[in-house]
Formats: sequence, structure tokens, C-alpha cells
Amino acid sequence: MAEVEEERQVCDAAVTLAFSVLGKRWNGMIVSSLGGGPSTFVVLRRAVAGISDTVLSDRLAELADAGLVARTVDPGPPVTVSYALTPSGTGLLPILDQLGQWASANLAERAH
Repeated sequence: MAEVEEERQVCDAAVTLAFSVLGKRWNGMIVSSLGGGPSTFVVLRRAVAGISDTVLSDRLAELADAGLVARTVDPGPPVTVSYALTPSGTGLLPILDQLGQWASANLAERAH
């Protein structure tokens, strides 16, 4: 009997890299929320239902380190901190929109 060679497709390195950032829970939702424009921490916390302050802070730092989010401090008074998408982060918005459309078409029944 002839041995059948199993073909395996190796995950693209760029996709692996993208999901190392976007695959973390909340990151896609934070980027999507910032698609409407700059936001403060409190507004983001309200926009991303269920996220804790600690996790939001960690995720914003990760997204900033990845070059997707910029943090701006306005010395005030009062001192305010805002977060906005960088051009790289803005480039993700059409992809997240397509992902949302796919989820609505293919996963909608699972959500209920």
C-alpha cells in the first residue's frame, strides 16, 4: 500500500505576527472603538463592555508598543490622556470591518 504524504500548509509568518497582537482578547475591539476618533481611557472602558481597568491599560500599552495606538498627554489643567489610532492602526479598520461582516454572516447564530 502506497504511503500518502500529508500536505500541511504552514501558517504565514505575517499572519502569525498579526495575530500575536490582534489575537489577544479585547485588542480588536479597542482598535475598532478608536476608529471613531481619539478617546479617553474612561470612554474606552465604557465602549468595550466587560474589560477591566487593568486589562485595558495593559492592552493599550501593547497596542502602543505595536505602533497601532498613540497615547497623548494634555498637561491641562486638568491633565488628560487620550488615545488615537496611528496610520498603521487606521489601516486595520477595513480589515476589522470585513471580519465583522464575516462574523455576522457566519457566526451570528452562535452568538445567541
